[in-house]
Amino acid sequence: MAEIIYMPRLSDTMKEGTIVKWYKKVGEKVLNGDILAEIETDKAIQEFESEYNATLLHIGVKEGEKAKVNDILAIMGERNEKIDYLIKNNKKNNKKILVSPLAKKIALEEGIKLKTLKGSGPKNRIVKKDLIKILQTQNNKKYKIKKISNIRKIITERLLKSKNISPHYYLFLEVHADNLIKFKKYINKKYTSKISFNDLIVKATALSLKKNQKINSSWKKERIIYHKDINIGIAVSLPEGLIVPVINNVEKKSLRKISKEIKEKIERYRNKKMNKKELEGSTFTISNLGMFGIDCFTSIINQPNSSILSVGSIQRKTIIDKNKIKIGNTIKLTLACDHRIIDGAVGSTFLLTLKEYLLEPITMLI
Repeated sequence: MAEIIYMPRLSDTMKEGTIVKWYKKVGEKVLNGDILAEIETDKAIQEFESEYNATLLHIGVKEGEKAKVNDILAIMGERNEKIDYLIKNNKKNNKKILVSPLAKKIALEEGIKLKTLKGSGPKNRIVKKDLIKILQTQNNKKYKIKKISNIRKIITERLLKSKNISPHYYLFLEVHADNLIKFKKYINKKYTSKISFNDLIVKATALSLKKNQKINSSWKKERIIYHKDINIGIAVSLPEGLIVPVINNVEKKSLRKISKEIKEKIERYRNKKMNKKELEGSTFTISNLGMFGIDCFTSIINQPNSSILSVGSIQRKTIIDKNKIKIGNTIKLTLACDHRIIDGAVGSTFLLTLKEYLLEPITMLI
């Protein structure tokens, strides 16, 4: 539908304006934000922008001619649309919109329609503060501000500290997981208490750390500490934030014991019964996002550990096994290491040991 464009009031004292130049011709397509014309006021020459995506159907004031504020400047609409009735009759029926140049500029940038607004300035003139008020209301509807919790503050501080003090590097490894799947099914068929893939990875990691003790380490005051106990932190995401309950002496515990302890500690935390000490003392950390369908990712080292293992989801794909192509399952592992403590060869040897346990999980029980 055709729209009448009126001579705007471009300054507080402006009563009429002179068209210096038209940038568009009748019949030409005009986009929102295109410059239609240059208008000379009593103070300056200003560019006048289009507020519509339409065709210029009529020019009411020629170049060099003057027109009063609110006279018909142009008419915009669809190509070949009839507009004679607008030129003859419609001008008297349209309300004059008073708007400051700055408010007009803001309205154009933010896509706010001025016709629906009632300004707070003299004679209901729309001014800057009217547009700012609308934008604030719109933004409040778009997002919700929530004060961060204490646990989120602690997480932020620890992660920033870790990234700043530890020179991270990452090692990636993809492991065939068919035997791991079969082993889990066998265990869960035999016992009433069920174990998860995460439980199996925790156990395999502990046994791998036992064979690669340099990984089970931390940095303290220019010294490297090699820990005798293998205490694995399990990164768990809860609505309140990330927690890392610690399972101590994991290499000495059975799969069912590991599984039970992880579940109990998470439940105790949810019921606010967990002791603070149960979140401390880890020598290695595992972060598993496989249950969220994440294929592969990297993690920030949980201080004062020297490394963290990131575990992706088990993926079904085409693989090559003993020179034969078949459909199988794989799992991707990422080891983040602190280069001050762990060299690439040491981290790689640990991952290869872990791979052996995951390929032949029955060896975890021997």
